[in-house]
Order: sequence, then structure tokens, then C-alpha cells
Amino acid sequence: MTDGVLLIHGLGGTHFDLGGLFTHLKRAGFETHTLTLPGHGTQPEDLGAVVMEDWVAAVRAKYAEVKGMHPRLHIIGMCMGALLACQLAKLEQHHDGKLVLLAPTIYLDGWSTPWYRLARHLHYVLPWKRKSYRIEESEPFGIKNERLRAIVKSRFGRGESFHYPWTPLQSIWQLDRLARQVKRQLHDVRCPTLIIHAREDELTSLRSAQLLLGGIGQPQARLVVLENSYHMVCIDNNRDQVAHEVLGFLK
Repeated sequence: MTDGVLLIHGLGGTHFDLGGLFTHLKRAGFETHTLTLPGHGTQPEDLGAVVMEDWVAAVRAKYAEVKGMHPRLHIIGMCMGALLACQLAKLEQHHDGKLVLLAPTIYLDGWSTPWYRLARHLHYVLPWKRKSYRIEESEPFGIKNERLRAIVKSRFGRGESFHYPWTPLQSIWQLDRLARQVKRQLHDVRCPTLIIHAREDELTSLRSAQLLLGGIGQPQARLVVLENSYHMVCIDNNRDQVAHEVLGFLK
């Protein structure tokens, strides 16, 4: 039996969020498992009725399904998927494997989201506002590499389904709710943890990674800071470094 890896995508995203990491893992001898989170893979409107508890339940169910297939099961999450991976590790008392958190979004305080910091909380108290207000995907799309950014922009223009073109504010509220849960009892994460975060992440600053590092505690947790990427670390300029760090950590 080979070791397995459960990979969890981000809010509004798909497996595209994790780029070529699947290929690197398979070539290294790991068997990969994924899931499509509730409200994803269809149309953005379907996120409106989904709450944070639905996402947590989905990853716990997938974890229970695949855990017995491998001597060790590792967990990797990207963006919101990193928060779900961390919460999963706590709730399941995960210790027969490692944990990788890629660009975790505890705080929405990156350089391209100034209005998020306070304005979104004012909208949360109005249910009709949460469900009607949309957060549009816009440049730089989490990508510093200009050539890749142009490709992603053209894919959005063609209406391809690799990522939702917008996200309801309702889902951002659920992301904030999830972040509050993750911040609690971080010392309950009992497995070796690797956190990878870009210094120039436009969506969430290094403060998110540093909070997780401090809460989980060293030497159990380790932080790698990328110097030439934005939020989408698995497909941006440092993607090879990300793959190298992840494979080295899991092995």
C-alpha cells in the first residue's frame, strides 16, 4: 500500500487551484484523492445556500472514506481549503500523516482587498445584502506571472468552469466563520505541519500564516515564505518551489 494525499481546493475554485501538484505527487508515488466542495462545480448561485458546516462535513466524510486505504494519509489544502484542512486535522485528531497549508486565508487583508477589512462586516448583518452582493474575480487573479495571468483572464472571458467568475458575499461570511473556528485550539493540531505563503499575497497577508505558525507551535509547524508569487502559489512563479517543498516535507 502507498501513502495517500487528500487535496482540498479553495472557495469558488476547483482542482485547478492546486495546479501541477497532483502530477508531482503521483510521480513521487503518492495516491491522490480530491473532492468537490458543496456549492462548487456548478454555478456561483449554488453557493448561496451553503454554510461553513457543509464544507467541514464534506471533508470529514471524504477523510473517513479514504483514510483506511493507506498506511499514512496526508492532507493538503489551498486557500479556504487550507482552513478546512486545518480544521479537519483538529476534529479528526489527525496524526498518521502530515498537514500542508497553502496560502491559508485566516485574514482577508491583502493589498488588493482594502474594502474587505471592514465593509464586509457591515454587510453581514443584512441577510438580503449577503445573498445579493457579489465579489467579482478581477485582476491580478492571484497570479503575479503576467503570461499566466493573461491565460487565466482569457479563460474567464470564454466562460470556462475552472473557477467561478464571482462569489456571493454570503460565502465570504462563511469563510470568516470558518476562520474563527480554525483559530480556536490550534494546539490541537497534532501532526507535522508545513505552511506556505507568498509575501506579496494580494488576498491574505503573511499575518494569516504567522498566526497558524504561532498557534500550532514550532518545531511541529514550519513556514516557507515565497518571494515571487501572489495568492495562487501552485500555479504562479514559485510553483516549482512549492512542489519541491511539499514533496520534501511529505517524504
